[in-house]
This record gives sequence, structure tokens and C-alpha cells, in this order.
Amino acid sequence: MKLTILSTSDTHGFVLPTNYVKRDQNLPFSLAKAKTVLDAQKAMAEGPVLTIENGDWLQGSPLAYYAAKMSRKPEQLTQIYNAVGYDAGIIGNHEFNYGSDYLRQALATLNYPTLNANITKAGQPAFGAPYKIFERSGIKIAVLGLTTAYIPHWEAPKHIADLQFEDVIATANDYVPRLREEADVVIVAYHGGFERNLKTGEPTERLTGENVGYALTQIPGIDALITGHQHRQLAAIVNGVPVTQPGYRGEAVGKITLTLAQTTTGYQVTDQQAVLVKAGTVNPSAVIEQVAEPLNQVVETWLDQPLARVEGDMRIHDPFAARVKEVPYIEFIQRVQMASTGADISGTALFNNEGRGFGSTITMRDVVTNYIYPNTLAVLRLTGAELKAALEQCATYFSLNAQGQLMVTPRFERPKPQHYNYDMYQGIDYTLDISKPVKQRVTKLTYHGKPVVSTQTYDVVMNQYRAAGGGNFAMFGPEKVIRENQKDMTELIADYLKAHPVLKAEADHNFTVVPSM
Repeated sequence: MKLTILSTSDTHGFVLPTNYVKRDQNLPFSLAKAKTVLDAQKAMAEGPVLTIENGDWLQGSPLAYYAAKMSRKPEQLTQIYNAVGYDAGIIGNHEFNYGSDYLRQALATLNYPTLNANITKAGQPAFGAPYKIFERSGIKIAVLGLTTAYIPHWEAPKHIADLQFEDVIATANDYVPRLREEADVVIVAYHGGFERNLKTGEPTERLTGENVGYALTQIPGIDALITGHQHRQLAAIVNGVPVTQPGYRGEAVGKITLTLAQTTTGYQVTDQQAVLVKAGTVNPSAVIEQVAEPLNQVVETWLDQPLARVEGDMRIHDPFAARVKEVPYIEFIQRVQMASTGADISGTALFNNEGRGFGSTITMRDVVTNYIYPNTLAVLRLTGAELKAALEQCATYFSLNAQGQLMVTPRFERPKPQHYNYDMYQGIDYTLDISKPVKQRVTKLTYHGKPVVSTQTYDVVMNQYRAAGGGNFAMFGPEKVIRENQKDMTELIADYLKAHPVLKAEADHNFTVVPSM
């Protein structure tokens, strides 16, 4: 007998094949396309099937944002996920972006159980059951839900108040032996990724505990491991365990096939396969389209709402160049952050390479497709030494190629693009010389025309993720926060545009990266 385990992960509310940059797109991803794949795989399966949603579904798309922030009705989104036919769901780190109350409201409207063993409250699982045992064709199948424990390093404290994020490996070591006694097959669904090379076991990132997928494969008794979080496309056998990670926004479906033989006491796995099934070229599911379209039309109309106009050019023509030499769009974001908090030093990032800045007319569509995260702002009081250390961390984004030319350091592009971990600053003047050794690249740093003093303090505004130290910014942390603006950054941008309906595209080019392009 064969058991098929299908999974999606990190769909981020992209239920239809669009990134909302413009109307009427048919891009190679979406929950709707993933469902088409899921339905086809179920139809061809030679035995029982389990379908798992592996987290990071509640936040990410403009449609998900609209449900959370404009209508405040999570059921507008959950009814779409309910139409997929999942057997179980897992909590992702981005599920907390709108607060735990909104998350609980959303979970209450799902028609499938959400499993999590390592997020606790007062010593008990905080969100549903830690695991569930399914019985299919006489086979007992245990699914254990786990979520990266690194969430407190990123999330706004008020969103995770009273929650404890237990160590993933310790939790798995506790549950797996027990599940092994209760079930024929033990599946771990983990919203997290891999910290090591899948073939060599060599570390591929700092071993912070954010990702522990490789370590999970070393725990005896796990028959299959579903992963996510890193947005990678992976399918492999690692330490004898089949693993999948199906990318981002529904671009693929993970498929693990276990061959089972009946024994005197139940069933045992005799063979295993792991593959990804791409969703890009299939037609979107008509079921998902039908459920999603009413809300989608409302969202599309909302996105087309004009907010302001631009004098000059505020478009991003080359994302890499925009990170080397300041562009008007980045300076605009800095101005919004400073105006919203009263700080006169600001740091922000160009989050990905899809944003295109602003054309002559700025709509809500432009705002939410450029500023893609539901960030709030925090002002940190930093010493000059800490500010310089942050700039040195930013400078690691760049390297020099064999020809001595500027390039992106590979770890910021693979295995998961991390362009959001390179910040540019306003309110200070600085130079990053990438020909210098790491931690010695800040060759100029002034504030109001005077050198930044290592022992003096400076107030700096940044998003909440960075303020908490997210992205390996160990010089930051919640203890350094002196004030916050609790409004979502997208709302702050919209408010600023309404107050300034005509913008001049300008940049003061306060930072320099050398060698120049």
C-alpha cells in the first residue's frame, strides 16, 4: 500500500495567480493553481492521501492585508483556504503579524485542525492540539505540528504576549517516541527550514535555532518531514527521511510517497520518495476562483484608489543599483518613517526585487506592492558604536567578484533571497568601502556634519522586525526601544500621501557604496 502526503507552504494569501502589480495577471503560482495540482495528485494516488497546509498563509498578499486591516474579517480569507480540502494546517511565523487575537479568530473559522506542539501558554499548547492521528485504510498516521521557535526575535511583543516558543528539537524528541507507539506512520510538519547542506551536513547559516530541519531528520522515528519558511524548492531523502519544501506563493506542491507493508502489529515503511510538482503551468482551480473572486474584485478596486501624484521619477529601474545609490522612493519611505515618529535618523530596506517604486500617479496598489510587510515602527536609542556596527552588518550584503566589481553576497540570495536584510539610512552621511575587510567597511560616518561619536546616543527609527534584532542585527533589541508607532506602515504611507498629495522625486544621496558600479 502507498500513502501520499501532499503539502503547500508559504502561500502568503496569494490565492489567485497575481502579485497585484497590475490587474488580470496569470503568474506561475497561487493557491488556486496549487489546488489544481492537489486534486490531480489525489485522483492518481494509489492509496490514502493526506494534505497539509504548512504555515504562512494569513499574511502577505494585498488580499490578505485587506481582510485583516480593512474589513477585519479573517473569514474572507479562510473560506478560500477551506475550499482547498486540507486535512490539517500548521502555524507559520507570519501568522502572528496581525496579532494573536486575529490569528485565533482566523483559526476558529477553518474547517481543518491547526496543529502545534511547541507554542505554549501556561504550559499547554496555545493553538489547538499538538498532533493528530488520522486513520486511513487501516493505517494510523500521526501528524506532529511544529513552528520555528525564533519568532520572538522578529515579532512585535504585543502580538505574542503570554506565549512561549519551546525548542523545536526538544519538543520533537518528547513527542515522536510517544507517537511512534500510537501510530504506524509519524509525519512531522515543521514551519521552518534547513540550517545545513542536505548532502554534506555543513552549516549553511548561523546556527541560531531559526531553522532546524536537518537536526529533525536525525531524530529516530520520523517517517516524513514537511518544511517551509525559507521559500526554497526542495525534495530529497535526508538521513533516511523524505523531506519537501514547496517554495513560495503556491508555486509547487510537495509530494512524499511512502510504501507500506503490513506487519503483525500494523504497518511499516519499506520505501519512500520525495518530489515537487510544479503548479506554474496548470489552470487555476475554478472552485478557488469562484470563492475568491468577490473579495478579489473589491480588493482590485481598492488598490486602484489614487492617493497622490509625483513630480519627477520615483520608479525603481534597477533594484541592485537602488541599493548602491539612493533613489527617491527610498528617501520617501525614510521621510514617512521620520515624520511618523519624530526621529531624524531612519533605516529601511528595498524588500525584494519585484517592487517598482511609484509612477506619476500613486495608488494604493503601488503602496502595498512596494511595501509588502505589515510592519510597525520603533525608535531605538543607539550609541554611535551600535549605529556603526549596524552599518557594518549592512555592508556584508555586498562583495566583490573576481573582477573587483560590486555584487550581492551569495548568502543574501541563496538559499532564500534576503534583500530585506540590507538597510539604507537617512539622516546620517556614510560611506561603505567593500574593498575593506568585513567590520572595517564604514569609512565615513557623520551626523549633522560632525563625526558620529561612539559613546554618544542617537535616536533611530526602523521597522519592528529590525528593531527586535531580526536579520542578525544583534546590536538592536527590544530593550533599546524608546517609543513606537503602532500604526501599520502601509497606513502611515497612505496617511502621508493624503497629507502631501504632490510629491517631488528627490534624493540627497547621503550614502556611498564603493567601488561604484
